[in-house]
Amino acid sequence: MLISEYLQMRNIAVTTGNHSPFGSSVSSAKEASSDSPFAKELKSQLEKTAQTQGGVEFSKHAIDRLSERNIDIYSGNTLERLNKAVELAEQKGSSDTLVIVDSNAFVVSVKNNKVITTMPAGDMQGNIFTNIDSTVIM
Repeated sequence: MLISEYLQMRNIAVTTGNHSPFGSSVSSAKEASSDSPFAKELKSQLEKTAQTQGGVEFSKHAIDRLSERNIDIYSGNTLERLNKAVELAEQKGSSDTLVIVDSNAFVVSVKNNKVITTMPAGDMQGNIFTNIDSTVIM
């Protein structure tokens, strides 16, 4: 018996990133979590903030990552510092930048003024950030 068959028999879900050995049950769970009340409220608050302050917007993917990774952008002036970093990157002519605020990384499309994805420090080690032309550390 294969390990994956044993785990499936015991209803133990194991994921290794993009591929799920158990069909779509794991991916549908992720989709359901992105529609959670928390994710909806977070998206609503981010949209209000972007509209009232003229700051960066967050893609659906970025909102999902904020929710999944428990990243609080309202503590320690993180959102204000992120907006300032995007302004600095724009002044230097950047189009896609990596912004590091405290222990969180944000990949931002400067030309679209939109956060593409985000991750905490614990997830950064061993990762490669591609398709960026600058880095701003705040």
